[in-house]
Amino acid sequence: MDTLSVLIASDSFKGSVSSKDIADLLEQGIHRVSPGCEVRKFAIADGGEGTVEAVMSALGGQLMSVDVLDPLGGNVTAHYGMIGDDTAVIEMAEASGITLIEQTSENAGRASTWGVGQVMLDAVEHGAKRIYIGLGGSATSDGGAGMAKALGVRFLDSKGEDIPCGLIGLKELDSIDCSQMTHALNGIEIIAITDVTNPLTGPDGAVCVYGPQKGIPADAIAHMDGMMVRYARILKDTVGRDIDAVPGSGAAGGLGAALVAFCNAKIARGIDTVLDLIGLEDAMVGVDLVITGEGRMDAQSAFGKAPVGVARRAKHHGIPVVAVVGGRADDLGGVYDEGIDLVLSIATGPITLAESVEHADTLVPIAGENVVRTLLVGAKACARRLAF
Repeated sequence: MDTLSVLIASDSFKGSVSSKDIADLLEQGIHRVSPGCEVRKFAIADGGEGTVEAVMSALGGQLMSVDVLDPLGGNVTAHYGMIGDDTAVIEMAEASGITLIEQTSENAGRASTWGVGQVMLDAVEHGAKRIYIGLGGSATSDGGAGMAKALGVRFLDSKGEDIPCGLIGLKELDSIDCSQMTHALNGIEIIAITDVTNPLTGPDGAVCVYGPQKGIPADAIAHMDGMMVRYARILKDTVGRDIDAVPGSGAAGGLGAALVAFCNAKIARGIDTVLDLIGLEDAMVGVDLVITGEGRMDAQSAFGKAPVGVARRAKHHGIPVVAVVGGRADDLGGVYDEGIDLVLSIATGPITLAESVEHADTLVPIAGENVVRTLLVGAKACARRLAF
């Protein structure tokens, strides 16, 4: 067992333990059982929290900071990564994230993505020719209008006056003027990365699906979605393309739509893009076991979330995959079909989510130890069977 080679690539346990820390804690447990085991560790993310860290931990680069407007027009320092001389990796949540403001009805209507546009411009000023933008964790539902405003696009009412920021301003939108948009992004390749495929409007759109968690009251959803429908129609008239029909246009409260419309961005699957960037599949060569995971694994995990993205790569190499999770649903048939062979919860007994988070530095190493001991049991069972 001392020659065992294990690759760890777990998503963060959202809001509690980072991807990097999960890998470090699992390694502790593995080495309790197999001190000579080779452990390869990769931080991963799907376009949300931890995307910049994941890419920079694998590729290096410089962590940049810039003072921008937060969702309500205050000040916030946003960080992003510069990889090499010409590639920037941005998390939109650094400027316009849900953790930056309280989730109230008023804030949900006013929240703007203006700061995201400011981060993009700063990246270009520092030499970026290619920008990856993670669309997870947004506080906003403004259709990306704030981002576009930061780039010089004007959103006008029927009197030719600028409309207010936020989703609430879209109620007054009559036309969009791109004549003063900056040329700074001309020729810049922009890739919006997300794990969602929601359209901009309708029952599966930005407002209906994600509005409630941002503070939009249930009785206002239909009205607010109507504002987004109006925006989508005017956006189509302006750019000559039905952006609403683009999968992922509803990501980050519609920021995906604005990036496609005004920046000619490509929307790409988050986990696959990140795994390609960090070269995870090449690192799997010669590996005996892959450990992945996330905070909670359920039926939705089968639809392209980080652990399944990792498992699909491992499946190409015939490598067994164990997922270590904070909690799990009863039925994980879809997850197993995608290449995960075993799911282990870190819980060692009846325990609340808060307690799991509080004791992660104890529970996660135990899970790492259990992974290797489970592998040992299987190896012994196979050896005994072969002996007969």
